Amino acid sequence: MRLSKLLQQREVLLRQAHLANLAFAHERLGDFAARIARGRLRGPVSLKRADDDAGRPWPTLTALLGHQSVIEEHFSDEDIIDLADVIGYALDVPEGDVVFDLAEVKARFQQPVRQALQEAGVQVDDHFAPPAGDEAHGDMQSPACDQDER
Repeated sequence: MRLSKLLQQREVLLRQAHLANLAFAHERLGDFAARIARGRLRGPVSLKRADDDAGRPWPTLTALLGHQSVIEEHFSDEDIIDLADVIGYALDVPEGDVVFDLAEVKARFQQPVRQALQEAGVQVDDHFAPPAGDEAHGDMQSPACDQDER
């Protein structure tokens, strides 16, 4: 391939790479949403991105209510790194904390990525989305982060 040809294709290639990264983010966020629904996890968490200056060389996901051990049981360090990366990239979240409810991953993070893909003309395959009955709802009891006291 000639250098001039590659340079001519640069814009198209950058756009395709961006869309491929959004597609990856959509898929991973769907995986997280499904895992959260299966585990019946809910409750507020804080996702902190890696910050060497703060002595945090990797991202952390911290339960703000409930039991941190449940987060650690359901998400590996690699999962948390992926989650921080896809949220940071796909939604252009600035450095620092992102506080959200686990039950809102699909609505708050995956849906905007899906919309961006569709607006770019990408047909999103529904087989990557969790089944309709497998979503986390606010009325689910959780043995995880947020336990209802009844």
